[in-house]
Amino acid sequence: MSNAARAVRTYTWDDYRAWPDDERWEIIGGEAYAMSPSPTVRHQMIQARLVSALDAFFRGKPCRAISSPMDVKLSDTDIVQPDVLVVCNKDQIKPTHIEGAPALVVEILSDSTEARDRGAKMRLYAAHGVPEVWLVRPHPSIAEVYRLDGEGYRLIATYAPPETLKSPGFPKLKLKLKDVFDFPLEPGEKAAMTVREGPVPVYGTKRARPGAKSRAGRR
Repeated sequence: MSNAARAVRTYTWDDYRAWPDDERWEIIGGEAYAMSPSPTVRHQMIQARLVSALDAFFRGKPCRAISSPMDVKLSDTDIVQPDVLVVCNKDQIKPTHIEGAPALVVEILSDSTEARDRGAKMRLYAAHGVPEVWLVRPHPSIAEVYRLDGEGYRLIATYAPPETLKSPGFPKLKLKLKDVFDFPLEPGEKAAMTVREGPVPVYGTKRARPGAKSRAGRR
């Protein structure tokens, strides 16, 4: 089925499962969004280090850290592939996908996907009760930690190397960001400065809404 055809109707889990395996898509509110099959090197390095650190922390515990590509079915018309996710209920782990809201979602931002990650996907995660979301930017190297608070997300803290990220949902979970963002800077790049935030309004709304119409985005 062509990309254009996918833009003119509401899609469901059954539609999604029938699409070619070599294509990567997400469905938000029944609308299909194409995902690039070729992430950047920095994206992959950060994803690998996060999954490795989370896997080590949760080893021997009920929770499991899983890396994309992995389908997460939030509803019949909401299917996403977070870059990293943590599931603590073994019944959610199906042979082909994760069923329902993970305990933690991590999205690694890029210029072309940030608007959707911060907008439509944050609203979607809030609507389905994902309790904690991290938004991670490769450069400037920053990790934002959000916690579900009522109908949306509240920014708990913003971290940058060499600080240690602390999870509100898993109090013993601490990640040294100097190990996560351990890649050389390109000519002209500068290390990020830590940003401290006070109380802010909740981020997003519990009723998910589709994002921008453009479906193309490089991960």
